Amino acid sequence: MKKLFFPIMFLLAAGSMQAQTYNELVEKAMDYTLKDSLVQAEQLFRQALKMEPGNARNALLFSNLGTVQKRMGKTDEAIESYTMALNITPYSTAMLLNRASLYLDKGLTDKAYLDYCNVIDLLPENQEARMFRAYIYMQRRQYTEARIDYNAVLAKDVRNLTARLGLVMLDQKEGKLTQALSSMNRLVDDYPKDVSLLKMRANLEVEMNQPQAALLDLEEALKLDANDREAYVQMGDLYLQLRKKKDAREAYEKAVSLGVSRGEIEERLKECR
Repeated sequence: MKKLFFPIMFLLAAGSMQAQTYNELVEKAMDYTLKDSLVQAEQLFRQALKMEPGNARNALLFSNLGTVQKRMGKTDEAIESYTMALNITPYSTAMLLNRASLYLDKGLTDKAYLDYCNVIDLLPENQEARMFRAYIYMQRRQYTEARIDYNAVLAKDVRNLTARLGLVMLDQKEGKLTQALSSMNRLVDDYPKDVSLLKMRANLEVEMNQPQAALLDLEEALKLDANDREAYVQMGDLYLQLRKKKDAREAYEKAVSLGVSRGEIEERLKECR
């Protein structure tokens, strides 16, 4: 019995040492991740995964590896790591969301859509998945479906800015310009110092053939941010539309002084002569 006892104890001790080494690698990898030493972190995560390929914690390791690779710009490798993690834990919404965002980065919209649908099946009120799926529906011109997702977000967060803007864009795409403008007015009232909203309302007003209202919005935007070159280009376009060539040229030249490429607006400058 003694002869058997020692080999068994040796094997148990060896297993314990191996498990400890796995844990040490994981701890060091996490430490390197926190220190932004991503190359070292990636190497250590890979070593730990090779050491114990059947470890139940490997789903989390693959996920962490994917996050490190994402931060390193290794999109394909990150997708592969998240996929390996999901092979172990297919119902992880965090991993599905991470992989979906990478699919979107690569223009793999259909794959991203499936991941977002899976998240919503698991967590119907998940706002991130709803928002991005609505965006995909918009790209597909599935406006009814996009509206459902945006409204689902607003049902939980009535002031959600992105969802409200999404509905404005839907109204605009569907030709409901009066309704779109009404919604934009409420947004500007709620966020009066948001320059981007003023510029968006100006664009909508131009589409509705209300150039004077658009100019007022752009003037207000420039009061808030005098260096907004995009607003000066918009203003130049409006002045040109109103045949105020001198004012248009001044606006364009101001935009150029703020960094807009002269070549980008050269044709419009010619129209100001």
